[in-house]
Amino acid sequence: MIIDKKEIVSQFGKNDKDTGSTGVQISIITKRIELLTKHIQVFKKDNSSRRGLLLLIDKRRKLLKYIKRKNNVEYLDLLNKLGLRK
Repeated sequence: MIIDKKEIVSQFGKNDKDTGSTGVQISIITKRIELLTKHIQVFKKDNSSRRGLLLLIDKRRKLLKYIKRKNNVEYLDLLNKLGLRK
């Protein structure tokens, strides 16, 4: 359950050291959300992890809203690559 950030950065970033761009941040958060979702399905009473999951979902929502406002083409491309709905 380890996130391979180098792989995500190479796939979504402009270069290997581009960890701060919005697309990379959204993809890393999406991977963390997937891992936390699996964890919560196993440990149903882990409310602190559930709260962390909700915070991550909200952070991703805000970043998606930002990228949609700034660069709509990149936003749509990111949604397709990550398999997210609008």
